[in-house]
Amino acid sequence: MNAQLQTLSASLSGTVTLGGELTVNRLGFGAMRITGDGIWGPPEDHNGALAVLRRAVELGVNFIDTADSYGPDVSEELIAEALSPYPKDLVIATKGGWTRPGPNQWVHDASPDHLRKAVEGSLKRLRLERIDVYQLHVPDPVIPFDVSVETLAQLKAQGKIRLVALSNVTREHIERAQKIVPIVSVQNRYSFADREWDSVVDYCQQKGIAFIPWFPLGAGRAEGAALSKIAKAHQANPFQVALAWLLQRSPVMLPIPGTSSVKHLEENLGAASLRLTAEEFKQLAAVKG
Repeated sequence: MNAQLQTLSASLSGTVTLGGELTVNRLGFGAMRITGDGIWGPPEDHNGALAVLRRAVELGVNFIDTADSYGPDVSEELIAEALSPYPKDLVIATKGGWTRPGPNQWVHDASPDHLRKAVEGSLKRLRLERIDVYQLHVPDPVIPFDVSVETLAQLKAQGKIRLVALSNVTREHIERAQKIVPIVSVQNRYSFADREWDSVVDYCQQKGIAFIPWFPLGAGRAEGAALSKIAKAHQANPFQVALAWLLQRSPVMLPIPGTSSVKHLEENLGAASLRLTAEEFKQLAAVKG
């Protein structure tokens, strides 16, 4: 590892501002994988999960993404146990819109009643009086999208949510939601290996909306000759190069790589200081995952 990557701090990734109100470092932490198998139940190593969360904050991570469905409830409870009372600059984003009948099972429910109960539950588990960023986890095929967004707008007006955001949406969804309440971030699946939502990234950049790629490492698909060659040149690993590519893809990009390992957390944060040359970025942009 070269000297550049020996200094670990999420602050080296630069910053992005959410809704003109909250400025965070552009390498966050996704807290889905600190739960049990199938995103169900408690983690196998409870103390290890707490250690990862605490180490992330020590290393300058001040944006943590979670959801009531992770566990369910477990991820939010662990975040509060590890970090409450929270540092003043820490932004916690959570989500609602799913119910969980069992491991690896997800059932839509973005009804007004469910979302209100979900927000109250998240406030309690996270030990907060107001949630900084609350995201509609996914549009519900049987509940009108505008009704779900209007519910979050009402909760914002009641002071239970500071900022409203979306996840797993199209540009049309964003435009419709923006007519109801300001949208500060969009979280869609996106990575070096999966660029289906390129047009949404570009739209978010135009509108000053943060784009949060979930699955930012493509579930371990950060492989290939181009990545490996560039990684070797930087004395880094392919996953760090994949994250560095995301950070250079757009100034509104806010990757949230998740892990249950302190070692992997530190490796991921090594990407914050990795700068690809214009030619390297161009080479990688031309590769299709």
